[in-house]
Amino acid sequence: MANRHGKLNRQEPSDFRGRFVVAGCIVFFAFFLLLGRVWYLQVLKGGELRERSENNRIRVQEIKPLRGLILDSQRNILVDNNASFDIALIPDEAGSVDGVIASLRNLYEERNIAYTGVPDPPMVRKRFLPVTLERDVTWDKLALVEMNSTMLPGIIIDVVPVRNYTMGPALAHVLGYVGEISLNELLSPTYREYRSGSLVGKAGIEKVMDRRLRGKSGGAQVEVNVAGQVIDVLARIDPKPGCNVVTTLDRDLQQVCWDSFDKPAGAVVVMDPSDGSILAMVSKPSFDSNLFNRGINAMDWEKFSTDSMAPFKNRAVSGLYPPASLFKLIIAAASLDRGLITGDETIFCRGAITLGDRDFRCWKREGHGALDLHQAIVQSCDVFFYTLGLQLGIDDIAEYAVQFGLGVPTGIDMPGERGGLVPTSAWKRERFGEPWQRGETVSVSIGQGFLNATPLQLARAFSAIANGGTLYKPRIIRQIESSSGEVLEVFPARTQGHLPLSQGHLDRLKKALYGAVNEPRGTGRALRREERDVFGKTGTAQVISMPDDDDEESEKTETPFRFRDHALFVCSVPYDDPRITVMVVAEHGGHGGSAAAPIARKIVDWYMEHRPPVDVSAVDGGTPGGES
Repeated sequence: MANRHGKLNRQEPSDFRGRFVVAGCIVFFAFFLLLGRVWYLQVLKGGELRERSENNRIRVQEIKPLRGLILDSQRNILVDNNASFDIALIPDEAGSVDGVIASLRNLYEERNIAYTGVPDPPMVRKRFLPVTLERDVTWDKLALVEMNSTMLPGIIIDVVPVRNYTMGPALAHVLGYVGEISLNELLSPTYREYRSGSLVGKAGIEKVMDRRLRGKSGGAQVEVNVAGQVIDVLARIDPKPGCNVVTTLDRDLQQVCWDSFDKPAGAVVVMDPSDGSILAMVSKPSFDSNLFNRGINAMDWEKFSTDSMAPFKNRAVSGLYPPASLFKLIIAAASLDRGLITGDETIFCRGAITLGDRDFRCWKREGHGALDLHQAIVQSCDVFFYTLGLQLGIDDIAEYAVQFGLGVPTGIDMPGERGGLVPTSAWKRERFGEPWQRGETVSVSIGQGFLNATPLQLARAFSAIANGGTLYKPRIIRQIESSSGEVLEVFPARTQGHLPLSQGHLDRLKKALYGAVNEPRGTGRALRREERDVFGKTGTAQVISMPDDDDEESEKTETPFRFRDHALFVCSVPYDDPRITVMVVAEHGGHGGSAAAPIARKIVDWYMEHRPPVDVSAVDGGTPGGES
């Protein structure tokens, strides 16, 4: 029975045949699907997947170029580059962006280090483009991140060159600063070659010479591991550094000018009258260009941008001031050239002249008495020049002022230069719809009224008298060099015109200016040196008109700072062969002889002691060229 029961339960081979067929079909179908998938990945998608794999393993990193140096005429460095280290994050390699940033914060907190990065940095959508978390980190943070790199996937150290302005505020307006390109700049055709994130010159020489200074980026093809860390450099193209800019400036003289100018606001321009080179240029108040290296913080920007003293304004090229008594030189020149003065004619000053029902006073109330042209310049008599101005008329005055370079920009390689204003009868009629009045001619004759000019324009006009009549284009760039020192471009001296005066008339003006400094009654006696080598002119520009009947009590009243007179002084030295012209404007400083002249005295004394005569052609690489 048992044997029979076993036989009954035994399955015949034919029972398994069907199951084997089914299982075989399943295995064959699975193998077919697997083979099809392999064929799809290897043949159809192989190229794409291979490229994606390489992209995940290989990166192209930008290598930023070093921006060119800016040097003074003695090849002292005014602007160079320092290395700055940023902590950046590559989102695609971080896994959890929030988690990595939290890990970085925790590392800092364990060592009582503050996290100074952006709280919620924007995560860009471009693959593997790093996002900056912290800029210009300390060595402590740098070492900490490097030591814990395995715990911080996607975190990289980005080396960024930043500008170092060696003179700080003393040269900020001239050198300018750099900053990240703005959206408006990106949309401008001028910046067609730039891209988002590029650093560009924003002011001063940095802006004017930006294309020469910026250089060209390089790149490196690197292999990274799964954490995004570089394990090998596969290829590299070195960046091309920017060109160096050699200026006409004198670093030590610039510092002397900065230290000597002890007023709250104003400007100093020191020019070589023989070719128009700018040796120094100061504007106060100022700012430190280094604040803009990695983006100025909101607090500093608010402080500077809302300051009523306008620290960003370069007063040397964009500050407009009445030229005051400095303009008397142009009245004198026009009178000599037109034959109104031919010899030793005198004009009597009783302390005022009367036009209609108004008296126009001289600065010396009791009057100067009878004066010739020489003594009128020496003592700066207003009545003398009132009289000459009325004889000339406003349109003739304007014609000569323009020939002295006023009323139009000088063309210096500096952004923001203004041209000032030389009024005419036609200008007033167009501007105000009114005819010109003789009383307005009286005001213009002593450099007041509608007339205004920049310190740079006044320095150039005086330099033309000093050098024998040539009006030079002011230059502040001497040459462009490659990073290896090869001279690529030279900026020669260029003439822009000649004064309409004979040599005899120029000599007569120079002698009077010499007397203004060296004679007992001269208004510029503060510049009288033992060597007796300075000639110059003072100026006091009224900001508001004072009433004619002001009494002693009103004179004692303290005048608000913004209503005080501007103090001006200009001079050249030495008399026989002028090497520098110094122009000083002290905003609301008071009288030119007591406020501006002492500043010029310090500058002249230092220069004559520390800068002996040199062969200009040897320094400049050739004889200055000319271009009208």
